Amino acid sequence: MANKTEQFLEQIREIDGLKNAILSGITVLKRERIAEFFLVTDKTYTQEEEKEACKICENYLPDVFLARVKIVKRVPDKTLLKNRIYEYIRKNFPAASAFLDEENIEVETLSSGANFYVDIAAGEQTLFTSGKILDEVSRYLSSVFCGAFYGNVRIVEKTRDESVLDELPETQADETAPAEIRTFPICGYDKIDGVDEPLKNAVYMADSQNADGTFSLCGRIVHIEEIPYVKHNEKTGEDVQKSRFSLAITDDTLTVRTSYFPKKATVDKVRELKVGDRVVLTGTNEEFKGSTSFKAAKINYGAPPENFTPEARKGKPVPKAYHAVFPEPYVDYTQAGLFDNLSKPDDLKKNTFVVFDLETTGLNNNPAMGRMDKIIEIGAVKIVNGEMTEKFSSFVACKERLSPEIVELTGIHDSDLIGAPPVEKVMADFFRFTDGAFLVGHNVTFDYRFVHYYGEQYGYMFDKKQYDTLTLAQEVLRGLLPNYKLNSVADYYGFTFNHHRAFDDACVTAKVFIELVKAKGKLE
Repeated sequence: MANKTEQFLEQIREIDGLKNAILSGITVLKRERIAEFFLVTDKTYTQEEEKEACKICENYLPDVFLARVKIVKRVPDKTLLKNRIYEYIRKNFPAASAFLDEENIEVETLSSGANFYVDIAAGEQTLFTSGKILDEVSRYLSSVFCGAFYGNVRIVEKTRDESVLDELPETQADETAPAEIRTFPICGYDKIDGVDEPLKNAVYMADSQNADGTFSLCGRIVHIEEIPYVKHNEKTGEDVQKSRFSLAITDDTLTVRTSYFPKKATVDKVRELKVGDRVVLTGTNEEFKGSTSFKAAKINYGAPPENFTPEARKGKPVPKAYHAVFPEPYVDYTQAGLFDNLSKPDDLKKNTFVVFDLETTGLNNNPAMGRMDKIIEIGAVKIVNGEMTEKFSSFVACKERLSPEIVELTGIHDSDLIGAPPVEKVMADFFRFTDGAFLVGHNVTFDYRFVHYYGEQYGYMFDKKQYDTLTLAQEVLRGLLPNYKLNSVADYYGFTFNHHRAFDDACVTAKVFIELVKAKGKLE
């Protein structure tokens, strides 16, 4: 069944002057209760047809809103189309653009739309076909200009250095200085299930992955859930009913998730804990399946000092310009939510968020556990005033060959990374993109640790507050889902996406984040 946007366009295109029209955007003026529909057409239209379009628009609005229509006639020529195609590929598919010049693109205009051809050398065609680059370009052109656009490749003789595909040397182990581990004093200690003499200082959660031995984390609870389980008693041969607690706490530098197994004598005290309580968790880091996590052994009341402000690490200033990855305006023409409830909580509208996701060569995000895995793709969406406004997307150069497991999981091949910018330049541009924003992700701690580590290597300190859609989903959708994986939460809200690709994951996480905050009403 067609969504509302498609139904709307079907009716608009019944008007002669708008039969190829596209919807380029809707602006809602809440105070005036007016919705402005921006239409693009490639034909001459009359004033009567504009009025007819306005009546159709009014049918898709609540009774309290009036419709206003703005129509632009836009007929692109070959030069403009070639330039748009080349720039789109350069910004969104840097690996492919390394083999492409604007002169390698040919455009054949039609009565409505165009065919375009990309001239490439033998062996390069998989760059343009396996990743569906041409399909993406066609969709982009159809969102900007009227008509249908179709792309194809043509194999031609081209001169280039083939050695770049073969010379992928093994990367040497990273030689980095010991990571800085910041601490702050613990105040207001009170015993729950621990020792009478606690550690006096807590480690910043953002630095905790590099901490050795026993240490404490101190912050407020953002999620707590009791999970019953059965443990078999070897001595008596009986099954015993027990409880563990799934916890997430934050000190505004990072959110740490862990499980806590209370003693029988103190389980009732732990049950009294609630979201917002300030606690101290004492434990150690442990490695599991190549990743590091915090294992809590003690839990007690405790808080940071009053008016505590996390100490900023010294680093480079925000770059004044983008140099390798250039953000683009984000537009989603197919989203059915165009006509949905427009109200959003103040916490969502008054803050700026960058929702991000990474694809990496593996799971190791802690240098203490061996050589760090590499970032091979980054995708992000910026949310301003509760709306998704900009996209940031890039492959990241990686000299080591990708494992068959990563290729199968992500669909990213070694050839996709040829010509991609190095991680140093990507981190610089991403640091600029996140300036003034909070970070959001699904199980955000995992990806944040990669960004934190690689940013720090080049002087970019991503000391930003994070929000985790996994934790939000556990709170808002408790009991409604079998699990809280991204695809499960996305399915609940009716969002479809290409899982395990960075921008697609970031995009759907942003949509999920908006819906979760709307359901919750505020952010802690």
